[in-house]
Amino acid sequence: MASSSLLVTIFLCISVFFFSSVNANEVTVGGKSGDWKIPPSSSFSFNEWAQKARFKVGDFIVFKYEAGKDSVLQVTREAYEKCNTTSPKASYTDGNTKVKLDQAGPVYFISGTEGHCQKGQKLRLVVITPRNSAFSPGPSPSEFDGPAVAPTSGVAKLAGGFSVVFGLVLGLWAFFF
Repeated sequence: MASSSLLVTIFLCISVFFFSSVNANEVTVGGKSGDWKIPPSSSFSFNEWAQKARFKVGDFIVFKYEAGKDSVLQVTREAYEKCNTTSPKASYTDGNTKVKLDQAGPVYFISGTEGHCQKGQKLRLVVITPRNSAFSPGPSPSEFDGPAVAPTSGVAKLAGGFSVVFGLVLGLWAFFF
């Protein structure tokens, strides 16, 4: 009896942890239009677009472009500033690139196609670490053709935290009774 209760407790704790920790956003570069390409005018900047969003550790940034005609390079700050494509940290060519933002701080991307970076196809974004993920606010609104993100709210995250506590209490009750 005790061993089956222990198994139920472990299963509940793992399940609750897994489902409550899935709160990452997917943000498409360029907002609703979602195109990683040379900006259509000097009035549009990927960096200005990125400043309207909040990128957190664990989020994913999605680049959509024509495979075979363009690419995405994750680069250092120096390579970003000089549009240097020779030694990227990572290179993507699949046309629908999804990059996990796994550490806080600035992250730099440029186009791998000759001359595109110099024409403004580059992105600098800042990734933050939320202080308290249960109460951190959701992403910025996208009424202005801002980032295309899957919405989350502090209430949903709070409910996930409640689920963890409830699962632990239920598991301990099953173990002892």
